[in-house]
Amino acid sequence: MTMINKIIRDETWLEGERRGCFVPSSDVVVRANVCGVILRIGAQVREAALREIAEGRPSGTEMGPGAVHHRAA
Repeated sequence: MTMINKIIRDETWLEGERRGCFVPSSDVVVRANVCGVILRIGAQVREAALREIAEGRPSGTEMGPGAVHHRAA
């Protein structure tokens, strides 16, 4: 499963929990939340890469799939 698919699945589940009913992944709120998570993760990856470049380390040593955190419900 790709990271984006996991984010979609997680955000769909979270929105369903908030509403107390089934919510499709195509829901406007789910899509907005997915975009927000992706933008935040992108910013974190970019910051980590810039930090590594400044420190002279090879890119990709700090951020990995385990380092990605979603927002709290």
